[in-house]
Amino acid sequence: MENVIIIGTGCAGYTAAIYTARANLTPLMLSGTQPGGQLTTTTEVENFPGYPDGIMGPDLMMNMQQQAEKFGARITFASVETVEHREDGTFLVKAGSESYEAKTVIVATGAAPRHLGLEGEQKLIGHGLTSCATCDGAFYRDVPVCVIGGGDSACEEAGFLTRFASKVYLIHRRDTLRASKIMADRTLANPKIEPVWNATVSQYLTDDEGEMRAVMLKDTVDGSERELEVKCVFVAIGHVPNSAFLGDLVDKDENGYIIQRPGRTATKTPGLFAAGDVADHFYRQAITAAGQGCAAALEAERHLSEHEG
Repeated sequence: MENVIIIGTGCAGYTAAIYTARANLTPLMLSGTQPGGQLTTTTEVENFPGYPDGIMGPDLMMNMQQQAEKFGARITFASVETVEHREDGTFLVKAGSESYEAKTVIVATGAAPRHLGLEGEQKLIGHGLTSCATCDGAFYRDVPVCVIGGGDSACEEAGFLTRFASKVYLIHRRDTLRASKIMADRTLANPKIEPVWNATVSQYLTDDEGEMRAVMLKDTVDGSERELEVKCVFVAIGHVPNSAFLGDLVDKDENGYIIQRPGRTATKTPGLFAAGDVADHFYRQAITAAGQGCAAALEAERHLSEHEG
């Protein structure tokens, strides 16, 4: 019987592991299908405290893993399929042919950005294709970029990018934004943002080094195509939180994000905690995920103390 099982190995998961390991709880981490989480697909990270010269995403995650293991965390490469809450208050976690028992569970499975599913997409992530303007916008100073989407998130991304890019194209498949009126009005009034109506991206075009140089646009009205030169594509068509495997153990919002207790990381199931992007659709930053991982670890430790014996 494990004291703590942590599902997921991103910033939230590793931080939870560091804290629970230092509390002598010897946590077991189940890595999921993408060990290290989304940051393993990112190149340089400049906004994580403690690295004034920046750090590569995979290196940051490796540092976190080594720190967690230094204090006694154990990592098993497994993808969780179901979690059961038993009558005695403990949990049964199933991953393939393996089953694990735990007194508490911290879910830190993150959220996967929606992409277009175009050819070569995965190879371009971190090389001119991203889903986070806050993370990567500063790398594209004085060059044209585009944002794909028409909701509030797309408008927010476009507005943020005007601080850096020479031009921001907002590509939307319809002729009106679906964002809130105040957000849409603010976006369309910005002289550095140019809407591209009734268009979808049908192809990514790269240079000789494999970096983004342009996108191929397809008109949704007449089917015509044209090339648009951009150095980076910011996809803002939503995220998919990795929460489906929990069933009704947690409450979720309409988009599948886990609903935590107010001001806490606890869920509706005692002993089950959620941290990071699987519950956070607002900030979605590495540092906020790490903070929630810390909070979840502290709450799990207190839960175990209150239920000793």
